Formats: sequence, structure tokens, C-alpha cells
Amino acid sequence: MLARDIGIDLGTANVLIYVKGRGIVLNEPSIVVVETETKRVIAVGKEASEMVGRTPGKIKAIRPLKDGVIADFELTEIMLDTFIKKIKARNLFARPRILICCPTNVTQVERNAIKEAAERMGARKVYIEEEPKVAAIGVGMDISKPTANMVLDIGGGTTDIAVLSLNGIVSSSSVKVAGNSLNQDIIKYIREKYKMLIGEPTAEDIKINFANIYKPNKRQKLEIKGRNLITGLPATIEINQEEVKEALTDGVNKIIKATKNVLEQTPPELAGDIVEKGVILTGGGAQLTGLVEVMEEELTIPALIAESPLTCVAEGCGILLNNIKQLEEDQEE
Repeated sequence: MLARDIGIDLGTANVLIYVKGRGIVLNEPSIVVVETETKRVIAVGKEASEMVGRTPGKIKAIRPLKDGVIADFELTEIMLDTFIKKIKARNLFARPRILICCPTNVTQVERNAIKEAAERMGARKVYIEEEPKVAAIGVGMDISKPTANMVLDIGGGTTDIAVLSLNGIVSSSSVKVAGNSLNQDIIKYIREKYKMLIGEPTAEDIKINFANIYKPNKRQKLEIKGRNLITGLPATIEINQEEVKEALTDGVNKIIKATKNVLEQTPPELAGDIVEKGVILTGGGAQLTGLVEVMEEELTIPALIAESPLTCVAEGCGILLNNIKQLEEDQEE
């Protein structure tokens, strides 16, 4: 029996795995819970995510990927190994080919380390591709033609911006401002203004279900619970949408500035294509309410959210795995 080819979207917030012939078979948080003294792994993925902010002192929830790159190789390997066992993509007689997607600013040293980790997991051959390129393919863009396509991929650890043409990246940038840092901005704002500490799951919930960065409504209020930093006791406060916009403005402006820089580096002929086609937003951060409108206003080009922003990269992996010859040619260049 032949091993099925595997595509991995190795994200700071989530890991998605695509298996050729089966589609997306796994989508779990990139979190590992370990016992600090013995370094024993207690939980991985969804199970580990449920423990975030709720673990005793001896147990720690760790994200082995930080800012889009591997911060802890040992835990990343354990996490990926657990996921691959879970989806039963390996068998005793064959080793799969694995395609791994990473940010545009990943160094050659980091690429080699990712490759080695996949080989130790039993990969027959490892391909490394850049996330915005794979996201563009997953969205359905034809990047093989001599016309420009622009992608803004806002993940958990990094925002990757790229202009693509003739199967390659013409200009790109990667900034360490994305979903996780926007959560931290909300935490910091509430800590400084209300002297109250909230956890990351609460900040994430505010960002996803309450924030509006284009036309915030001051009358729209949300009750949030946390710990008062002065008394040390549990507390409840009310915040409005205007305040959340204030908390997120700096981070959003950094993403806009990086996008403008990429546009400035793009040859004029290709820039003309982008004026017509606009920019496609992918990744979890693309779903921030009001972001499309802010982007259109600041960049003066159309902005559109991909149909499935969270799964674009994994779907792009599937398309590339079905065209393995093209993938091999791209890797040789």
C-alpha cells in the first residue's frame, strides 16, 4: 500500500493537515501542555487548548511555534508526530511525501531544521513552500500567468504579504503582527486603562465576536470578567467597540504600512493589475470586522476576503500535491 502525500499548514495558532485523496483531515491548535519538571507531554492540540489559562504551576501550556517560526523543535516534532498518528497517514510499508508551508521570511537554517524534523517523522521527501503563494493557489488564483496577484495572509504569528506572478513571488514582506499580537494589544489596553487582567481566550473572543475597526459603535458594550490588579480579586467591567478599535489601531496600522511597502516594491506594470484585481485577504485575521473597509480606504485598491480564509493554505497544499511535477520544478529553481 502506497503512503498518501501530506500537506501541512504549520501555523502559529493552528496546524492544518491535508492528505491527498482525503482532503483536510485535521485542524487543531498548535499547543502542547507539558509537565515542567519531567518535561512529560500531557496533551496536544484541542485537548491542550482547553487547558490554556487553567493549568496549575507545575503544568504549562506552550506554543512551540512563535512568530511563524519554530521556537521549540522538540515539542514541534512531538506535536506533528501526534497529529500524523491521529490521522493514520503512515503505515509500516511506505513513507509519505510531505509538503510544509512556512512564512516568507523563514531563514535557510530554519528551512533545513523543518526539513530534518519532517524526515525524522518518516517523510520520504520533504517540500517547503511559502504560505502566501500556497494561499493564493488555495484561493483559486492562477499565478502561472504574467499578471499580478496580491495576497495578504494574516495568521496567528505573522502577516505575510506577497505579489505573485509566473509561479513566483515578485515582492513580499512578513511582519510579526498578527492574530496573537492583536490579542496581546487588547490585554495590554485593558490592563493599562482598567487595571484588570484578562486571559488570552477572553481577548480572542473580544477580537472575533465584538471588535469592529471600521465603524465602531460606542453604544455597543460588552461585559468582561478578569482579575483586578489592585485588589487581586475577580472583577467585571464594561467596554465598548470604540475602545477595542483604539486597542487594535497600532497593530492594524503596522499591517497596512507593510502592505504599502510591498506595493511600492512592485513593478509598475504589475501594480496596474493589482489596481484592477485588488488584494485577497486570507488567514484567521482576515475575518476581523471592518478590516476590508479599512484596507480599501488606506490602499485605494479593492480588498476581498477569501471564501474560506482559514483553510486556504491547506487547500493550496492539496492542489500542489495533485501537481507534484510542478512542485518539484519549483523546488529545484
